[in-house]
Amino acid sequence: MRRVVITGMGAVTPIGNTVEEFREAMFAGKNGIGLITKFDITDNKHQVAGEIRNLDVVALLGKQTVRKTDTFTQYALIAAREAMTQSGVQGTVPTDRIGVCFGSGIGGIETLCEDHENLLEKGARKVSPHFVPKMIYNIAAGNIAIEFKANGPCTAVSTACATGTTAVGEGYRTILHGYADAMICGGSEAAITPLTVAGFGNCQALSDSNDPETCCCPFSGNRSGFVMAEGAGVLVLEEYEHAVARGARILAEVVGYGSTCDAHHVTAPDPEAQFVAKAILDAMPDGEIDYSKVYVNAHGTSTPLNDKTETTAFKRAFGENAYKLHISSTKSMTGHMLGATGAVEAIAAVLALQNDTVPPTIHYTVPDPELDLDYTPNTAVHTPLELAISTNLGFGGHNAAIAFRKV
Repeated sequence: MRRVVITGMGAVTPIGNTVEEFREAMFAGKNGIGLITKFDITDNKHQVAGEIRNLDVVALLGKQTVRKTDTFTQYALIAAREAMTQSGVQGTVPTDRIGVCFGSGIGGIETLCEDHENLLEKGARKVSPHFVPKMIYNIAAGNIAIEFKANGPCTAVSTACATGTTAVGEGYRTILHGYADAMICGGSEAAITPLTVAGFGNCQALSDSNDPETCCCPFSGNRSGFVMAEGAGVLVLEEYEHAVARGARILAEVVGYGSTCDAHHVTAPDPEAQFVAKAILDAMPDGEIDYSKVYVNAHGTSTPLNDKTETTAFKRAFGENAYKLHISSTKSMTGHMLGATGAVEAIAAVLALQNDTVPPTIHYTVPDPELDLDYTPNTAVHTPLELAISTNLGFGGHNAAIAFRKV
């Protein structure tokens, strides 16, 4: 059986626009959530989000690329460049042996909203000729493939909030089963618009609080909903023997991936958590495991039902060993990046392994008696780690889990 390793990572997040910035802020417990600046929030019930700040996309990508791409594609390209630069894999494999598996939960909704407004106010002639190739959700994957001449498998996946994890997992399987030697994987999202905020708000998914310090508090008893965010995460996966032969720096090994569906409800997870637990168990590697050296980057959205369901899933999957796990939700710092969140949280899991440090769940202030595992409240914990798991759940019942270990 082929082995799969990570040789490059790239990130654009509300707490840092590179992996190193993200790493420093994450372990420091930095809060990246604030009042929305992308549009007028005066009359909005929901006024907070995890926005990308201090990112000069024109300087990084050039005016022509920015003009022809939606923001979610711009974030994807910036993160992909960082990951590919770190990896150094380009040029070491035939172009038809490097592929892309990349997704988005929503795609180019900024473009959709802008050109819909142009259509209504100015007529059909004012709809941009770039509208379709800016808006369609597969176009980030396509642009990444074009940028890096990746002629191998190129797939765009969307499993809602599990998208980033699914993309990394399916990229892992692509290499595992011999269809490619390297894959550029991840997810991107830029959906902080009046329409999406109103939509998520009106289906009662968003936090009731507009205080950046209380609005996102995963696993805390005062949680009331998630906080929207944007960003991108990219991981370069590579066949182990190839990476070793070219002298690549290996960041971690991907050792398992699980994918299931609750088939229960369009927005709510199944509270029995049977198939979340199955996805986690499917991702677990064979062999003896010291659960006191396992980190779980939980989906941890700060919604009442999700956090309870995940806790149930961990207990179903691990039994009494669940109480030995180091668990945290980095969404407490970044907010929920939707289709990007799984990829960014996979990066967080790898960074935890590399640094033997568990990121904190910040804003944890009110213990919930039903949630009694170790959620790493408020402060990072330095401890030996051997295995890291990232779990994500999405609307439609999608569940995905992926596991990493040191090499």
